[in-house]
Amino acid sequence: MRYADIIIDNKSRHTDSLYTYKTEDTAVKAGDRVRIPFGMYNKERSGYVYRISSEEESADNSNCPPEKMKTILGVDDSLPLTEEIMTTAGWMKQRYGITYWDCVRCFIPAGGPAREGKEKEPYQGLTGHYEKPEALTEEQQAAVDRIGSAIDAGRQENFLLHGVTSSGKTEVYMEAIDRCLALGKTAIMLVPEIALTTQMIDRFAGRFGKENLAVMHSKLTRRERYDEWQRIRRGQARIVVGARMGVFSPLENIGIIILDEEHEATYKADMTPKYETVDVALKRLKYYDGVLLLGSATPSVVSYQRCKEGIYHLIELKERFNQTPLPDVEIVDMREELKAGNMTIFSRALFRSMKETLEAGQQIILFQNRRGYSSFISCRECGTAMKCPKCGISLTYHKGWDRAVCHYCGRKFPVPKTCPECGSRYIRFFGIGTEQVEEAAKKFFPEAAVDRLDLDAVKTRKDLDRILKKFAGGETKILIGTQLVAKGLDFRNVGLVGVIAADVTLNIPDYRSTERTFQLVTQVAGRAGRGDRQGRVIVQTYEPDNYALQAAKHHDYEGFFQQEIRLRQFMDYPPFTDLIMVNFTSAEEATALGAAERCRVYMEHAIGTENAGQVLAPKVAVNFKGEDFRYYILIKCPRGSRNQYIYYLDNFSQILLREKIDCNMNLDVNPYSTL
Repeated sequence: MRYADIIIDNKSRHTDSLYTYKTEDTAVKAGDRVRIPFGMYNKERSGYVYRISSEEESADNSNCPPEKMKTILGVDDSLPLTEEIMTTAGWMKQRYGITYWDCVRCFIPAGGPAREGKEKEPYQGLTGHYEKPEALTEEQQAAVDRIGSAIDAGRQENFLLHGVTSSGKTEVYMEAIDRCLALGKTAIMLVPEIALTTQMIDRFAGRFGKENLAVMHSKLTRRERYDEWQRIRRGQARIVVGARMGVFSPLENIGIIILDEEHEATYKADMTPKYETVDVALKRLKYYDGVLLLGSATPSVVSYQRCKEGIYHLIELKERFNQTPLPDVEIVDMREELKAGNMTIFSRALFRSMKETLEAGQQIILFQNRRGYSSFISCRECGTAMKCPKCGISLTYHKGWDRAVCHYCGRKFPVPKTCPECGSRYIRFFGIGTEQVEEAAKKFFPEAAVDRLDLDAVKTRKDLDRILKKFAGGETKILIGTQLVAKGLDFRNVGLVGVIAADVTLNIPDYRSTERTFQLVTQVAGRAGRGDRQGRVIVQTYEPDNYALQAAKHHDYEGFFQQEIRLRQFMDYPPFTDLIMVNFTSAEEATALGAAERCRVYMEHAIGTENAGQVLAPKVAVNFKGEDFRYYILIKCPRGSRNQYIYYLDNFSQILLREKIDCNMNLDVNPYSTL
């Protein structure tokens, strides 16, 4: 007789445990989806086998005598997983403080099977476009050789490829994947934005053939995702290209997982389960002795510090593959523009450069990391800013809709003629959004075709493809966008990049704000001069002496890192600690606040008085989207003790369950925002 520990297909924390069942089927293994009798009335449910044990092992680990154990009814072959996936799921539960089922759910597709012959294939008909370079540069070849030696030897190693923009990182990725395929292994290629998948898929299909690729991202339909999942599981696709969800692809024998633009915040899930893509990738690769390859022109401070500590191996590409110099970056002090009487969006330097660039037949990218027309609407008489009644967030004015829009819940409201607080008619719009930049560009350069790339302009994948195709073909002369234009787009004819307001990200109340500013400015600057002529970048700001902007001006990552890491160490922020954000949500505000305060006291007792200062007092989550109330506590966790802290927090969540307190508790480890 064999025994199986089962994860039940149930979201409730009350069933967040392993349930032991008997089986006489010797073929049942970890990862199998099974049918089981569950509960008092033996209702048939589904579950996944977490592990198989012998009678002796089961007797040691179970409180239930074998004669009283229920028996597995049968195996469901529709969505089989693997032993490695179950091991990773168990690790995720411990690391992120989430339920077993939340972990397993990451690995299985939504939707159901198509009728015979009705399967959906995304990017159908794509042939791909790839031009193989005559030869790799010396730096590229050295990088390929170093990564390839680990792949050939079957060593689990981690590499950070720090390459300046347009240094040919993608070619290194493809060479490494080619090495894996030659050894019969599989590969996962991840990009931070769905916007970048089309361009990456086009190149990979041209190099490896569309039949060898599968695509995984959230913009696919449920049917497309299900069918792609099945292709991967059957071994028909050996390379997966996608956004962060691609890390959960059901591949076996994974030789390499690549995270392009590894610094991007989108690799951290902001909805439950709140995982770090790089952590999951590393866990999976340790099982298969695979290689983790992170690439970026502006690595995260955490990743670069891991290189200093020997956790990652640093590989550098310091020159562009075509030997074109990095773009010339000019910082414009907008305070001086105001003194000179220039009240427009464009500084004199940017306006002059735009005119010269268009006359030279080149294209322009304008970056403004705020969509809409104006950032907020306020009464000049009493100072009241319009906020969403549901979310409590300042509303953004969209001129195209003539509506005030909440960028959290999506609700639209008419703009009042008078202030709802004081009755004043002095309602004014403040701040600059991409709509306003687009309007100004069309006004000052009416002969140039202007387009906009942001979440308002891109509703579907077709919208995105259309906008990028027009710009790639030279039809669009000026492309205006949010951070979508800063990430990995490769256009040869861009001569000028303008950063309209660098202060937008610089003044966000987040310890990562300077890092984020340096990364965005450097990344968007890298879109210029990717052809045979040096590009130019104009950065407009009210803080021209900020060290992040000065480092970006001189393309000095090391200088930025040294200053930033000293501040992180002094303030006790990651990578020197882990931050754990514990959220408490309830229909009653007093219940949410009470649970948060009670948890704070519990944690102070659990970790000892010497660490009590690391648990901060409860705060209201002002940006929470929902009808309920949410409070949170923030815990600074010393390195090496995160699992212990999560263990204590899991114990506290069990107390809330036992006492039937109507409050949902969840964790976010190293959140990208605490607003």
